[in-house]
Amino acid sequence: METIPPGAQAALDRLNAPSTMPRADNALAALDSGDFLRLLTTQLTIQDPLEPVNNEQMLAQMAQFSSLAATTESGATLEGISDKLDRLIAAQEAARAASEAAAEAARAAAAASAAGTPDAPPVA
Repeated sequence: METIPPGAQAALDRLNAPSTMPRADNALAALDSGDFLRLLTTQLTIQDPLEPVNNEQMLAQMAQFSSLAATTESGATLEGISDKLDRLIAAQEAARAASEAAAEAARAAAAASAAGTPDAPPVA
């Protein structure tokens, strides 16, 4: 079995640590396209018919919302990837611990067998 130097192991442990990204639980994070449509229809209802909103302003608002929606979707995708990576890291750590335990048991069995202990368990 190949051993990893302590400094390298510490660096690997830092890289493989589960993420600690803060979760956005504020009211702004909960806005969606339905909220935007309500705001848009309210704005159109309230505006002065003799001085309507400039088309450029309306398009700019729609572009901002589209950008916000894409960013929110990207954030949700990245959060899902982060969760999957956290589960993968946990599984790898469990597998590594099991592998180390099996290697230690095999070494102990080999040492007991080499010492001539008659009741040593067979080596797998």
